[in-house]
Amino acid sequence: MITPDQLKEVQERSASLKKYLDIDGKKIQVEEEELRTHVPDFWEHPKEAQVQMKKIKDLQQWITGYAEVQKAAEELTIAWDFVKEGLMEESEIDVLYTDAISKIENLEFRNMLRREEDKLGVVLKINSGAGGTESQDWAQMLMRMYLRWCEKNGYKTSISNILEGDEAGIKSCTIEVEGDFAYGYLKSENGVHRLVRVSPYNAQGKRMTSFASVFVTPLVDDTIEVKVEQALLSWDTFRSGGAGGQNVNKVESGVRLRYQYTDPYTGEKEEILIENTETRDQPKNKENAMRHLRSILYEKEMKHRLEEQAKIEAGKMKIEWGSQIRSYVFDDRRVKDHRTGFQTSDVGGVMDGELDGFIKAYLMEFAEKED
Repeated sequence: MITPDQLKEVQERSASLKKYLDIDGKKIQVEEEELRTHVPDFWEHPKEAQVQMKKIKDLQQWITGYAEVQKAAEELTIAWDFVKEGLMEESEIDVLYTDAISKIENLEFRNMLRREEDKLGVVLKINSGAGGTESQDWAQMLMRMYLRWCEKNGYKTSISNILEGDEAGIKSCTIEVEGDFAYGYLKSENGVHRLVRVSPYNAQGKRMTSFASVFVTPLVDDTIEVKVEQALLSWDTFRSGGAGGQNVNKVESGVRLRYQYTDPYTGEKEEILIENTETRDQPKNKENAMRHLRSILYEKEMKHRLEEQAKIEAGKMKIEWGSQIRSYVFDDRRVKDHRTGFQTSDVGGVMDGELDGFIKAYLMEFAEKED
């Protein structure tokens, strides 16, 4: 049975959300923005129309999200009166309280994601570290972990490229995650992930340490301008390997994009290499590869801005792009994030996609510092 203070907390947090999210202002703004879509030639300019419709959708999401919070708070208040009158069981109001708190927290944390790229989808790439089969198995475990998290949170995923391990696991994979605020949440996963366990691949049953790196970049959509120099592009085609039916190893549907990139700030040159074997349609794979290239170029610009911001604001803790961020110690039943100190003993749950605790701890620690 919840306490009067817990009920008051839900009511106050609900009221505060309405105020600092400016829900009334957003409702007026939606009406104004929808009027712009009623002009006769609105759909004659598809790109501008897409931007406008996305703006309305983004505003409407805040309104809908708050409506759910308000409804949950009102239902809890009514249930409190019912329990006092003996018309409802105490266990029922506890369920309503949990639901209300969950909706409030989700909206509060989403409000922390204010950067332009936070609203986008994600290109998530996993690479196994040194260590052969053990590290490749760890990379595959991480791939499953993220796919399960996406499934639980309603995100659409597709594996655009995967390189199988020599004996087990994977050497690398690229996952495309589509859905609102996917990048805002999954940016917390960027870095090196460390596994400590008794390896099933070690005959002596020794405790082994393995590493895998996770690279997270925003999945850039058509509403964001990214300049790609066509003269710096080149393409190769190849026959896809692995399972895939009769088409595999007969048709050159796989594509390899090479882009000769020069950092505009440092002058350093590098070749960006992207492979895509997602479909049996070569033009579609080319389109997907270009989308990934635009995401990488956008991420490079974003990274530079973050680094410059960190230099200016002395004492601010910045995101380390490639540092060891988390340890998964199976024998001790412990998963710990080294940036926030958040840890849990539910190793099985984490590997099954229960990452919200780590994500929320990261947002609490870093979201305000990114602004």
